[in-house]
Amino acid sequence: MAELLHSPLTLVIAQAVIIILASRLLGVVGRLIGQPLVIAEVVAGIVLGPSLLGWLSPDVVDTFFPKSSMPLLGILSQVGLIFLMFLVGLELDPTLLRGRGRQSLIISHSSIVVPFGLGAALAVYLYPRVSNPAVSYTAFWLFMGIAMSITAFPVLARILTERRLVRSRVGALAIACAAVDDVTAWCLLAFVVSAARSTGLPGAVLTTVLALAYITVMLLLVRPFLRRMVPKAESGLTQNLVAVTFVLLLTSAFATEAIGIHALFGAFMLGVILPREGGLARALAEKLEDFVVVFLLPLFFAFSGLRTEIGLLNTSEAWVMCLIVIFVACLGKFGGSFVAARLTGLTWRESGAIGILMNTRGLMELVVLNIGLDLGVISPLLFTMMVLMALVTTFMTSPILHLVYPPEALARELAETTEPQVAPAVRPAFTVLVCVAYEHTVRGLMTLLDALVGDQKEDSSAYVLRLQPPPERVSAYVPQHVPHDGERAEQALAPLLERSAAAGLRARPITFVSANPARDICSVADVKETDIILLGWRQPILGGAALSGTVFNVMRQSRRRVGVLVDRGLVTVSRVLVPYLGNPHDHAAMELANRLHEHTTARVTILHVVSPGRSRSEPRLNVSGEVEQVFHEPASADGRVDIKVVESTEPTEAALQEMRSGYDLVIIGAGKEWGLAERPFAVQPEYLVDHSPVSLLVVRGAAAGP
Repeated sequence: MAELLHSPLTLVIAQAVIIILASRLLGVVGRLIGQPLVIAEVVAGIVLGPSLLGWLSPDVVDTFFPKSSMPLLGILSQVGLIFLMFLVGLELDPTLLRGRGRQSLIISHSSIVVPFGLGAALAVYLYPRVSNPAVSYTAFWLFMGIAMSITAFPVLARILTERRLVRSRVGALAIACAAVDDVTAWCLLAFVVSAARSTGLPGAVLTTVLALAYITVMLLLVRPFLRRMVPKAESGLTQNLVAVTFVLLLTSAFATEAIGIHALFGAFMLGVILPREGGLARALAEKLEDFVVVFLLPLFFAFSGLRTEIGLLNTSEAWVMCLIVIFVACLGKFGGSFVAARLTGLTWRESGAIGILMNTRGLMELVVLNIGLDLGVISPLLFTMMVLMALVTTFMTSPILHLVYPPEALARELAETTEPQVAPAVRPAFTVLVCVAYEHTVRGLMTLLDALVGDQKEDSSAYVLRLQPPPERVSAYVPQHVPHDGERAEQALAPLLERSAAAGLRARPITFVSANPARDICSVADVKETDIILLGWRQPILGGAALSGTVFNVMRQSRRRVGVLVDRGLVTVSRVLVPYLGNPHDHAAMELANRLHEHTTARVTILHVVSPGRSRSEPRLNVSGEVEQVFHEPASADGRVDIKVVESTEPTEAALQEMRSGYDLVIIGAGKEWGLAERPFAVQPEYLVDHSPVSLLVVRGAAAGP
């Protein structure tokens, strides 16, 4: 193996394979504990470096990551950062600031000024202890102030997307604040880098003049040229357009590197000025994102990890300093953002969420730290402390945000914001939540919805919920590409909404991304105070008919009545069968049958199967009393409600035999195999799901509980 790795090409290939595999494997673990992929990538770099693998097996590190290969790996990581910063620039859409200018400016600048001041004050303590002796104190405290002020825009966007907060008030404001924060912080960092690289006052003046000239050229010449490229991209992004963009990107990066303010600023600037209209920015992002995020970015994280030596923190004093760095970073960023958010009118919960999100550092912090280490402004020891600070502040974001903004509260907010109109003063007579997961369930669910509403269409309310799973490819780097929830609802639910409108019932769409559909379905049902949740059933690929997954969890967790439709081609509801035993779930099934009886012309048959030898009059008398209580009239009074008592040792087979008598729908309470009701001698719905010749509605009563 060592002989094969003597070639620079084979060595780089081996390094890339190891880095990508380690990042993806740790990414799976990170997702299980609710952490963004960037955490896994940073940890993977540290694991592969001297902090862990180098400590456990120095020979392995020397074989696969020898010091002689670091310059080449560093160049590749820098190329990756150039393209990454271009993508970050694309994120900073000015439309994000519309309607939030004052709030975002106050919060973002507070989240820079406060941590900058605390970072500068911390520099007084750190400079004589962990600084590079060759660097000036001015450059050191300026850099520490900026390093404490950074917010990781890409990581924040990824967290907001995965947590479904992108379109919430908090998410939109956090994105706007992070956008202003990044622009301000990077401008300040450009000044620090130019000051650190320049030699004396003449050099600083020359760098400033050249930087102003560069910005002028980008705004007055390059931006109009890019606008002329937009119409050409409307018919598709050609290789020539990509080539022109890459040439401009690399030229801009080269210019800022030559000026003395780092190549990353040139890439960032081109992304910022590239027009958003016409689809050019979106097409370029889609072209670049996978390659940059999957291949180039992990190389940067690995390079950072290989430079992070936790073993340098070998004294109690060093660990105390590290804890102080983490404390000051959290205090400045969270405290400044939280107080500013409260002063601008946000609630305690919203202000807390803003403070937590703005305290996210991750990727951008590592970029800044690598710049500082390359320039010699910070020492390897301080670099390690700051990397740990970036990891801790990023790692803590998701779990604390989960506490401040629990999923149930978020689901309620998303459900409430789907209806901008004023809520009616009188509660609807009947409210239904229809959950659509599969296209083939729409027809049956709409037929059932129409029957349940019946002649109360004007007095009823229906909500159609479609939850989107978190995408495997999270557009963390271009969050504005995520379509608005209302737009997504109109697209996915258009056929169902059109059909309900044609039937005279207005169904309101609700849709958002959900990592836990059962929990969010229950939360939306609570917010809308629904009388029943309707779900479609899908035959599992493996196993029997027992309900599982989301449907099972909704039946177990919901405080509302739940109905699961097993559709066998339901087109009308004129004859209904209710196998009845008298437990709470059967009672709920009979109440739904009563609704069909009252508001449609459907005929209802109550089937009661008894064991042979029992008196036929006693059970009929008990069922008759229950029917009269539910239907408010004796059975068979109008010929549309009937009780049928059947003796059989096989109640399920007896029910199947009765189903073949021309019924459209069978309504049955949930059974014990789903953990919802004991049935010592009863019709088993689990068996009927597989064998029923007609459509089946499995019902769980609202008051029954698990």
